Amino acid sequence: QVQLVESGGGLVQAGGSLRLSCAASGRTVSSFDMGWFRQAPGKEREFVAAIRRSALYTYYADSVKGRFTISRDNAKNTVYLQMNSLKPEDTAVYYCAVDRHAASYYSTSSYDYWGQGTQVTVSA
Repeated sequence: QVQLVESGGGLVQAGGSLRLSCAASGRTVSSFDMGWFRQAPGKEREFVAAIRRSALYTYYADSVKGRFTISRDNAKNTVYLQMNSLKPEDTAVYYCAVDRHAASYYSTSSYDYWGQGTQVTVSA
């Protein structure tokens, strides 16, 4: 079992920045791919970013490419999402997740463990 706890969310003005953290416990996640997803009210959960176990490969949704950066610190068993130039449409609950099988990084069904989420609200 893997437990994931997200933190770093909050209220920020448009154009601002936030850094989300996802701390894993229960077992090391250094051998797993990790992802960030988000869900806005009334919408389905959507892919934001993913990072392979080696950290050599990262992937982003078109809507966040160039503004968000995913990274990981395997020594700390933690994954990060640096969010810059935030827009009101980035408002959502952000979730991190573990993919144990290196499946389709953009699909929620590929991920085995999920955190409880952290709220990000961007005001205009």
